[in-house]
Amino acid sequence: MKHLLIAVFVLFSTALFSQDTLSIMHYNLMYYGENTSYCTAANNPLATKDSCLKKIIQYVKPDIFTANEISPSTTTHQHILDACMNVNGVTYYSKGAMTNLSNTDLSNGMFYNSQKLGLLSQSNIPTSVRDINIYKFYYKSANLSATHDTAYLTCIVMHLKAGSTADNETERATQTTTLMNYLNTLNKKDNYLVMGDFNVYTSNEQCFQNLINYTNADIRFYDPPNMLGDWNSNSSFADYHTQSTHSTSTSDCPATGGMDDRFDHILESEYIKNGTNHYQYIAGTWKPIGQDGNHYNGAINSGTNNSAPSDIITALFNMSDHLPVNLKLLVDQSVGINKTENFISNIWVENPVKDELYFSLSLQKKSKLSVNILNLLGQIIFSTEIQSHEISVNSIVPVSSLEKGIYFLQISDESNNSITKKFIKQ
Repeated sequence: MKHLLIAVFVLFSTALFSQDTLSIMHYNLMYYGENTSYCTAANNPLATKDSCLKKIIQYVKPDIFTANEISPSTTTHQHILDACMNVNGVTYYSKGAMTNLSNTDLSNGMFYNSQKLGLLSQSNIPTSVRDINIYKFYYKSANLSATHDTAYLTCIVMHLKAGSTADNETERATQTTTLMNYLNTLNKKDNYLVMGDFNVYTSNEQCFQNLINYTNADIRFYDPPNMLGDWNSNSSFADYHTQSTHSTSTSDCPATGGMDDRFDHILESEYIKNGTNHYQYIAGTWKPIGQDGNHYNGAINSGTNNSAPSDIITALFNMSDHLPVNLKLLVDQSVGINKTENFISNIWVENPVKDELYFSLSLQKKSKLSVNILNLLGQIIFSTEIQSHEISVNSIVPVSSLEKGIYFLQISDESNNSITKKFIKQ
């Protein structure tokens, strides 16, 4: 019996507390498969781009890969999947649908690890510049088939208008206003990432302010490294610049001038920032691949660059005039664990917390409640009881003695019905 109880506990704690990590990458692919008068098949050959992108994908191993500047052709999107993603024994990448509702010469793309994620839906918003593509994923938790419960993540891909004129700034602001108004109609706090080549020179520009200071605070976005300011030609942001990988060029295709702009972004919603609903940004993981902070106004392959293997630095230089941006999300796999939560009709748990954890809930009937706090090993580190004389309960649990990290609040009634909620101790 003792061994059986241990086995049950191990299975419970594995299902409840196991974690996963998602790698998210965004990349401007510089006219991938699209020929212009200045980016041609001769100075931007597809075969070279295939070889470079394949190396970069195999190095980063993104679970979600979003991209700008792809030829608006389903054939080109499929080519990326077949020639650069599902290669060398890898077969699990899938893609979103190509759209070009705005009828422009470039499209956005999205590719994902179908072993970890499923694509629930895709929405596409036309603008006067380019489409905004919205992809909603569900996480394939280990117990998904049994519980039919999951956690959702939405990735929004934009490519804002390029240029430094007042008209260009106005068009960028119009694009982000279109997005934020769309999210405002949904009026739902959620796990959102917005990513893309924003072509923005300062966080004070209106297009960026629309994202980080929107009137509806519930849908505002946050910069994961929290490095706001005037990015253009500012050596203080050398670690965060993403464009241009070339200082000079023998052709007119890549932009030149060296690394001096932070055009490429992945911004997070409050839920992801605080780890409120299964996904949390892992601090310190936001970075431009290939950026060592020592190539301000220089080419990314000039001299020594130890931020990545030398063949990856070469691939980044030859692939695009932008660097890809990468971050990682922690996924707690405690989806579907509340199998008997019907004793509660509504629950709210403060998250994150500092010294005290506040929670409120509405019960189906009056009951004595057991309240436990568990650590990531499934160990009970705090326990108390609440005798509910009403169906509405408001309570405070002291947590000042806890170290910073992830914990679980578990509430059970007299019939052993229970519900578990994650919280972050700051």
